[in-house]
Amino acid sequence: MANKFSYNQKEFGVGDTVSVTYKVVEGDKTRQQVFTGLVIATGGRQDNKSFTVRKISTAGVGVERIWPVLSPDISEVALVSKGRARRSKLYYLRDRTGKSAMRVKAEIKVKNEPKKPSTGKKGRVASKKLPKK
Repeated sequence: MANKFSYNQKEFGVGDTVSVTYKVVEGDKTRQQVFTGLVIATGGRQDNKSFTVRKISTAGVGVERIWPVLSPDISEVALVSKGRARRSKLYYLRDRTGKSAMRVKAEIKVKNEPKKPSTGKKGRVASKKLPKK
């Protein structure tokens, strides 16, 4: 089971913070509502794929929502920030409170820079060895 998948050409996965805009039906009226939280799990295959988003609501209460990827109620899924998770399910966050309940290591992007020559001891540039006579 893959930890990352794409939704409308936007790739996200477990550990990422996403903002899900979905339709809410109240009587005969519909409106858009945003649910911003951490993706803690993905599941299913092909057309049955779903993802679970968790946020900390008022008074420190954790709220989780599970959405099928192909749900017609989802208007948009926007990636807020990338995170690096070493597990496919982050259920251990349910036991945490406060800031640590939503803390996942941030994804660090390193630019491809040219390598500098290696330095030896005391910061000197390594010299080429001469062939023995």
